[in-house]
Amino acid sequence: MKFDPASNIQDLAQFGEFGDVNPSITDSATYTFMEAKTMVDTFHGEQEGCFLYSRHWNPSNKYLADALAAMEGTESAWVTASGMGAITSAILQLCNSGDHIVSSITTYGGTFAFLANYLKKFRIEVSFVDITKHGEVESAIRENTRLIYTETMTNPLLQISDIPALAKIARDNQVKLVVDNTFTPMIMSPAKMGADIVVNSLTKFINGKNDCVGGVICAGEDFINSLADVNTGSAMLLGPVLDPLRSSSIQKNLHTLHIRMKQHGHNAMYLANKFQEAGLRTIYPGLSNHPQHGLMKELMHPDFGFGGMIAIDLETSDKASVLMEAMQKVGVGYLAVSLGYFKTLFSNSGKSTSSEVPEDVQKEMGLSEGLIRFSVGLDHDIERSWERIAACLESLGCR
Repeated sequence: MKFDPASNIQDLAQFGEFGDVNPSITDSATYTFMEAKTMVDTFHGEQEGCFLYSRHWNPSNKYLADALAAMEGTESAWVTASGMGAITSAILQLCNSGDHIVSSITTYGGTFAFLANYLKKFRIEVSFVDITKHGEVESAIRENTRLIYTETMTNPLLQISDIPALAKIARDNQVKLVVDNTFTPMIMSPAKMGADIVVNSLTKFINGKNDCVGGVICAGEDFINSLADVNTGSAMLLGPVLDPLRSSSIQKNLHTLHIRMKQHGHNAMYLANKFQEAGLRTIYPGLSNHPQHGLMKELMHPDFGFGGMIAIDLETSDKASVLMEAMQKVGVGYLAVSLGYFKTLFSNSGKSTSSEVPEDVQKEMGLSEGLIRFSVGLDHDIERSWERIAACLESLGCR
């Protein structure tokens, strides 16, 4: 049977304790035990179905984790207080001092900073490669390599990672493949293509409201249990716990994700075509001239489109700033970081979400200083939005 992430969520039967159609919110930090032995067994990981302390597990977080595992097609999941909490917990659970990581050079700025700068204190080395060049990936692997890290759709250049090919390289070299699926929930299912661990920032498309931050690690049951181990679990000991009230609101929003992703993709495809017709260098995987357009068509769930992310290149950051300010002024959207919101968001990547990446590395990866990254919103009349953008471009002499 064909894997369907939306139907998997639809099929979940998650009732509240009094038959509520929404799962109950458990705002308790600690939980009582009827017998002392049960508490002891729970501390040792030998007692299933019992809650100990909300840094360890919380019923509301478990509801959300189960729904996200269903969406990604994994055995289990663990929710965190931010996307970076998910990324860092997963990597630190896999790596020890002296280990090595192979990562896509094109990745979210916060992830790049963690890999390039923070991990040095643990003597964990990272080799950055062009993730679309599999020879580079294989050549970078060492005896002490523990994982390959990439994003399904890379930030901000929107490259598409060949997950099945990378999974084979990982398996052949006995390392784990960790994939950030933040840009493409529903659209891509990395775990079904061979990824060992899938992380998402819940802040973005999955929640869709930009009213909270959150993250998730989706993986096999053994790995998720290891994260929660009271003695060695990185999620348990570092404590990136998601507040259950936020967990509950994200869980409700998850049920409209399939509808939202379709509209994000529809609007992004329309704008991408218009940007290209206007003569601007446009990056969007839905365009036939995108280097991995064919690959994405092969790997994606076609019902949900090619995603809501677009990049255009105005060559200089000054031009980019003027255009973004003008678009905000006429109501196209907001000059803001983040993505997946119901309004269109845009930012100059090299000066914002990728600013942690040194300028020489930005040039190496092909990140222009004039690149504007768009997270296209849920506009009902996308033609009207384009007319506003077009007027702004015209005033700049870019059309």
